[in-house]
Amino acid sequence: MIKLFLFLFGFTFMPAANAEMPQDFLARYIAEAKQQNPLFNGFDPSRGEQFFMDRHGSEWSCASCHTDDPKGPGKHAETQKPIKPMAPAVNPERFTDALKVEKWYKRSCKDILGRECSAQEKGDVLAYLLTKK
Repeated sequence: MIKLFLFLFGFTFMPAANAEMPQDFLARYIAEAKQQNPLFNGFDPSRGEQFFMDRHGSEWSCASCHTDDPKGPGKHAETQKPIKPMAPAVNPERFTDALKVEKWYKRSCKDILGRECSAQEKGDVLAYLLTKK
């Protein structure tokens, strides 16, 4: 009985086997971008930075909550809730959980753009965030 408990208890505290790396998301976004646009020719960190800073005709930009420096902590523009840094080099938890990544891209893009982000936009932003060391 004790062995069974330890066996089951141990599994509840094991790290998730489905943890991913930012490069896994880039690969996924490349495949999606090629489907969305046959002329896709890669991600551009400078385009990602521009996207991150631009308000896109909205009241907010990504930087409104995540600041102009994605290596630093942010704060939600309305609720003031703290947000950990976006740059994976500073916050290794970023871009490791597909459900979280897609949830936040979907929510944030709808807030800023009024629509979901394209794979090109997601990849450009991630490419930009990966340049922040």
